[in-house]
Amino acid sequence: MDYLSHNISINLRRIRQSKSMSLEQAAEQTGVSKSMLAQIEKGTANPSLGVLGKITSGLRIEFQRLIETPREDFCLVKPEALVPTKEIEGQYRVWTCFPYEDTRLVEIYRIDVEPGGVYMSGAHGENTREYLTVTDGELTVECRGHVQRIGRQEAFKFETDQPHIYRNEGRARASCFCFFLDYK
Repeated sequence: MDYLSHNISINLRRIRQSKSMSLEQAAEQTGVSKSMLAQIEKGTANPSLGVLGKITSGLRIEFQRLIETPREDFCLVKPEALVPTKEIEGQYRVWTCFPYEDTRLVEIYRIDVEPGGVYMSGAHGENTREYLTVTDGELTVECRGHVQRIGRQEAFKFETDQPHIYRNEGRARASCFCFFLDYK
């Protein structure tokens, strides 16, 4: 399930329940079938903009409330359960653990780079900093002409307003977690 469908699923259920509405009552108010509403809340349907428009109109809410990132008091992310955000077989895989959101200025990724693999990242914009922690293997990071080797359990920070490169020059897979901070 993608992030937007996930947000809609959680928010629709929360909003409907906060109005003390059953699925049947919500269907009557919105003109969207009870089964479709149930599928949206379960995250198994991908509603069209027209359907989302009926829901927001019928529930008398702003569209933003339906798609905004829901509050999560706890969230466990297992990268093996995620679909890689970027991947080149034999080179690298990237998982988005916690994406950037307007209300949160941090995003977290896991990156695996295979032996001899290279991952090239574009600039992340002005006033962004990356904090990288290697969990397995060793990575070499190149940015702004600076080359830094980072070993297992070591952490490194650098400004990411320039393109940068991650290289695995070792014989085993290198894994790291990257924390991007937007400090505007």
